[in-house]
Amino acid sequence: MHRRAGPPNVTRPLDAVAAAITTCERCPRLRTYCSRIGVEKRAAYRDETYWAKPVAGFGDPEARIVLVGLAPAAHGANRTGRVFTGDGAGGSGDFLMTALHTAGLANQPFSRSRDDDLQLTDVWIAAAVRCAPPDNKPTPAEIASCYPHLVAELDALPRAQVLVALGRIAFDTCWRLLADRGVRPDRKATFAHGAAFTHNNGLAVVASYHPSRQNTQTGRLTPAMLLQACEAARSLTR
Repeated sequence: MHRRAGPPNVTRPLDAVAAAITTCERCPRLRTYCSRIGVEKRAAYRDETYWAKPVAGFGDPEARIVLVGLAPAAHGANRTGRVFTGDGAGGSGDFLMTALHTAGLANQPFSRSRDDDLQLTDVWIAAAVRCAPPDNKPTPAEIASCYPHLVAELDALPRAQVLVALGRIAFDTCWRLLADRGVRPDRKATFAHGAAFTHNNGLAVVASYHPSRQNTQTGRLTPAMLLQACEAARSLTR
């Protein structure tokens, strides 16, 4: 949900961050791959125009909860231009939105396109990497190059209090965010689904397995487990 006040011609912090993300050219390998996928396309989407650019986050600008995923899917967000959107019925986007909807944080349990009327409440969804990587495997250098975008996005979310890290790469990225902000969580970073790392005066982190098909179709991540992570995040908000 975009609750934005003020004159329509005023550039707001999140708008400027989104513009910087979508025009980024820092990682040639990723830009080449995304552009190529946008031309080749998948047969089911051959009549569609792919976004094929870096993907900014989306959600409620007043969010206290920030979900951090891995990266856009080649034929999902790289096609639709919105994270966790368009990877097919039962894909990671629908799996995530079902949990958010059940938790009262989304108005519908699916995420199919940028104009599907999805609205998030108290949640912003971002990613550690903003371009679709080959085989879903960004390099350490690409993760590092994209990190400033997440920093800028978080800086533009004044009420952010809890990060939900979807997967180990997102978890490591969130931990770096805490360290860079001088936050000292209550214990050492160890990734485990459902682990929560609290704080005295900074961001908290909740860890979750990523809702990829590899995890959801094998039962490693169930709907109840993801819902539990979402509810744990909400319980840590103030």
